[in-house]
Amino acid sequence: MAKADLVFTRGPVFTVDPARTRATSLAVIGDRIAAVGHDEVRELVGPGTEVVDLTGKLLIPGFQDAHMHPVFAGAELAECDLTETVTVDDYLARIRAYADAHPDREWITGGGWSMESFEGGLPTRQLLDAVVPDRPVLLANRDHHGAWANTRALELAGITAATPDPADGRIEREPDGTPSGMLQEGATSLVGRLLPPSTPDELLAGLLRAQKLLHSLGVTGWQDAMLGELGGRPDPSDTYLTAAGDGSLTARVTGALWWDRARGAEQIPELVARREKLRAGRFRATSVKIMQDGVAENFTAAMTSPYLDGCGCATANTGLSFVEPGALRGYVTELDALGFQVHFHALGDRAVREALDAIESAVAANGHRGNRHHLAHLQVVHPEDLTRFAALGALANIQPLWAAHEPQMDDLTIPFLGPERSAWQYPFGDLVRAGATLVAGSDWPVSSPDPLAGLHVAVNRRDPEAAHERIFYPEQRLDLPTALAAYTAGAAHVNGHDDAGSLRVGNLADLVVLDRDILTAPAEEIAEARVERTYVGGRLVHSL
Repeated sequence: MAKADLVFTRGPVFTVDPARTRATSLAVIGDRIAAVGHDEVRELVGPGTEVVDLTGKLLIPGFQDAHMHPVFAGAELAECDLTETVTVDDYLARIRAYADAHPDREWITGGGWSMESFEGGLPTRQLLDAVVPDRPVLLANRDHHGAWANTRALELAGITAATPDPADGRIEREPDGTPSGMLQEGATSLVGRLLPPSTPDELLAGLLRAQKLLHSLGVTGWQDAMLGELGGRPDPSDTYLTAAGDGSLTARVTGALWWDRARGAEQIPELVARREKLRAGRFRATSVKIMQDGVAENFTAAMTSPYLDGCGCATANTGLSFVEPGALRGYVTELDALGFQVHFHALGDRAVREALDAIESAVAANGHRGNRHHLAHLQVVHPEDLTRFAALGALANIQPLWAAHEPQMDDLTIPFLGPERSAWQYPFGDLVRAGATLVAGSDWPVSSPDPLAGLHVAVNRRDPEAAHERIFYPEQRLDLPTALAAYTAGAAHVNGHDDAGSLRVGNLADLVVLDRDILTAPAEEIAEARVERTYVGGRLVHSL
């Protein structure tokens, strides 16, 4: 047998392969795994073989992310960054400093602020006016389901007390009806459509900036959850084609084509044409993203029963279904017949049920076609729907970092859901017990793209940086091997990479070396681990 290009020895190796979960050695020839085992693998070491000693470390498959927005996230890193702080004074200081440092920018854009920083989660235009009165400002919040605008931005968009709310969003208002500066969901597009378009060079720089960060976190592939134009955001499709064509795209990327909820089935032929066009190198667009509802914090997530008010009484609001459920069933059936995967944003329990109903209609019409439809976010899942995932072959796309006590959850969500429905949140354990296949993602830039942080919360149901010891519904905790499988084999499966995500002979050599064996260390220390090396197809793309 040919000698290996790369050999890892003195384990441990965690394979995420049910046939052999643990090994001590692994060999790579070209871009593929040539051997997995123990001392016998050393026979493949030759004069030109690079040997990596794993003593005190851990070799695992490369992480994949099932739902993220890296081009936008990378571009935002070069804009006004409000992450890593939660104080209003810090936000305003950063905004002023950014505006002062960029006097030629027509608009001040960026984001990452937290709703918990403001009473009721609602910042005001006056706060922004105090630091940037002369130029328009539009700053997305942390979850990117809302944006904070100053008076100048609202004026340029023509938004006044007489402006009606769009069907898929809400303009927050002062007592007299004047826009307050906070725009929810589709209302952000009223201002966002005025933003100067990003240049191709800026988008490419954003992608490469993001890719470098992701490789440093052990991420070797992902699903981009929005290829298309929305609310002033440019379509990143051509950015991927450029990077795939010139070889600078080292990750494996599946793209989800954006479903325009203002249109119907007439857009499907366009999606078919785009799928054929968007295929180059390690990039392909084989999924369709349907955003069925909003988020719980601004009461736009679609629920089966009403939200509560501040006094605990039922309101008339059950959230928004962005696509009419009957029409959704027809669209998904047609997309499924054409071989598309459907990637749902389904956060509230009604949206989850509507998405599952649509998949059920597709299965009834087309049979099980193996298109790997998946529901992302799954904040609230009605207990009656848990078993439907396995029955329908629907994949549960979880964002583990959100399953923890923090102010946005404790102050802006639980009081308005009530105790029974709050206990249905992020039911990872129940989904596994019901036979569902878990796949994991981050929704970056909504939250950190670090898989180790996500693993920590999935296992502990607690933010590693929280000062308190409260566990968020401990019965929903996952064991670490199950959580690791969701971030590796599960995410690779939903992304269509059947020859990645586990360490078996013949699979792609997408590999990560951690600085410690997290499987034998205390669960409370998972987030302390660091990625020392990342390989894609046997090629080193990150090292400390």
